Amino acid sequence: MRDLAKWLTPGIGVKRWVTVCGLGVLAQIAGGVLVALAIHRAWHWHMPLDWVLSLGGTALFLLGAWVAITGGRRIVRAVVRVLSPSNAPSLVEAFYRSRSRRGVRVVAIGGGTGLSAALRGLKAYTDNITAIVAMADDGGSSGRLRAELGALPPGDVRNCLVALAGEERLLAELFNYRFRQGGLEGHSFGNLFLTAMADLTGDLQQAIRASSQILAVRGQVLPATLTSIELAAQLADGTLIRGESRISRSLSPIARIWCEPNAPPALPEVLAAIREAEVIILGPGSLYTSIVTNLLVPDLLAELRRSRVPKIYVCNVMTQPGETDHFTVSDHVRALQSIGGRNLFDYVLVNQDPPQRLRERYEEQGQHPVVLDLDRVRELGVTPIIASLIDETEAVRHNPEALGDALITWIDSLRRDGTGRLGPLADPELATRPQR
Repeated sequence: MRDLAKWLTPGIGVKRWVTVCGLGVLAQIAGGVLVALAIHRAWHWHMPLDWVLSLGGTALFLLGAWVAITGGRRIVRAVVRVLSPSNAPSLVEAFYRSRSRRGVRVVAIGGGTGLSAALRGLKAYTDNITAIVAMADDGGSSGRLRAELGALPPGDVRNCLVALAGEERLLAELFNYRFRQGGLEGHSFGNLFLTAMADLTGDLQQAIRASSQILAVRGQVLPATLTSIELAAQLADGTLIRGESRISRSLSPIARIWCEPNAPPALPEVLAAIREAEVIILGPGSLYTSIVTNLLVPDLLAELRRSRVPKIYVCNVMTQPGETDHFTVSDHVRALQSIGGRNLFDYVLVNQDPPQRLRERYEEQGQHPVVLDLDRVRELGVTPIIASLIDETEAVRHNPEALGDALITWIDSLRRDGTGRLGPLADPELATRPQR
């Protein structure tokens, strides 16, 4: 009854079109009855066919059909507008998206909160997502679990699982719940759950599978490696630093980065997912401590370089102190190519509208919008894709919906072109979506 009352609320934009559709159906029935009556009189009563009755009935039937179709289209349009309020697609486009995008095999590689934003945006279009997560986190709750229990860091895995979770919102919130006092202060429930499940099942991969079932995850989350690795870096001033959290706070540019132990083996499922992917996405996320960390797994990098499917790098919106001070888009691209080679990816997705409201606060912290030096990007053999991608609320972050729209629009352009070359979106003057 409560739902019925909500449907009867004035102004929701559905009842009128349901009424129109119903009237159209009634007109069709009336027209059909008139035509049937004219044929019955001529056949059974041996009377001349009443052309006025038959033509009038036919006209009424066709009019009713047009009214019913119009009403039906407006109902579907209203539903699509509610589910996709910004730039609601046409009816044909909505059905096309629902049918053709659902099975796109996407592999997204990264770590941190950036990768989870991409996953939230993509899961609206496809269930066939594989998230490959960096495993070098040594800060916060993950770092404490590594130090105290020798566990693999579960934090980025947890973020990705929650991002791909189905409709079990309470369980997703439970996984993200963070204790605020006592001996568990700072730990998230999901981190503790994954660590406990890994201990019970034998490894983190089994723990992820069990958690995926609980959260009704759409897709799969895979650690890049099950080897416990530690990041190490040599800074431009010659300083050697160990540990992801320390590297991300370094005060000098990073000259070289590696992991210990060297050459950790990739998970076989990771290599299979890359081989079967239709598109591969790198990032968004911290350049060295989220994305490059995955590239330090040799088997994973080799599989990426062998892959001939379209690959796109989602560049950060802001520079990060210690990691990417004063970096432009081409600097990000060049840093990745120095590790993975020139054919590592074909496209780079960049935000076109720098933040305004929070810009001063970020600059006080030494962070600046990443400069779009698009000509230099093209000189590196990479095609820039421009879109409005950010949320500017309490922090500057990629907007999951805008990011998902931009990535799927890029995929659609590749499909229409059929050659792997991006069409009109390669023009830096064009944006995929207006800023939200």
